[in-house]
Amino acid sequence: MKVYKPEWQCTFSVNEGAVESATWKERIAWRLRQIADRLEGGGRTVKIDYNVSPHVSRDEVDTCLGKGFEVTQRLLTQLARQQACEDVMRHVKAELYEEQHQH
Repeated sequence: MKVYKPEWQCTFSVNEGAVESATWKERIAWRLRQIADRLEGGGRTVKIDYNVSPHVSRDEVDTCLGKGFEVTQRLLTQLARQQACEDVMRHVKAELYEEQHQH
């Protein structure tokens, strides 16, 4: 009886700038992205590289990325809510946050 073993591979990376080994074309592309970020303001450009084997469709990849960004949105919203609560507490009960000096 033959035993079949499924094999797969997935690499995923997110970059916010050119790596040291980047070609001149990649460096120019990142320079343009930085300029666009400054012009638009309030955003952040990232480049997503992935390699999946066996092949999955572009639609499937897009679905996965969309779900990942939904999770990111929820996490950022939770962090913002926590920070807002802490800011209120720091204002209302500042004495709880004062550093205690040892004498």
